[in-house]
Amino acid sequence: QVQLVESGGGLVQGGGSLRLSCAASGRSFSSYAMGWLRQAPGKERELVAGISWSGGTTNYKDSVKGRFTISRDNAKNTVFLQMNSLKPEDTAVYYCAAGRFYYSDLGVFEDAMDYWGKGTLVTVSS
Repeated sequence: QVQLVESGGGLVQGGGSLRLSCAASGRSFSSYAMGWLRQAPGKERELVAGISWSGGTTNYKDSVKGRFTISRDNAKNTVFLQMNSLKPEDTAVYYCAAGRFYYSDLGVFEDAMDYWGKGTLVTVSS
């Protein structure tokens, strides 16, 4: 069992930056692949970034490539999402999730997630 708690959301102007954190408790955090997902009002949830157990492999949705960076600190049981050059269309509730296996296909990865946090709201003003 893994419990996930996100933090770091808030209101930011377009072009600004935010860093989201996800603290994990429970067993064997380092054995889980992790991901950040988001859901905007009226839209489907989407996986925007994934990272493997070791942190050596990452993958991003095209719309955030070059602007978002996912990383993890296994010693501190934490995964991060650094978001730069934010746009109004990045406004969403952001969730972190954990899965036993890493998949390079973001759609497959999302379907394989086992544990979810409750989310943190990111609002980007124009």
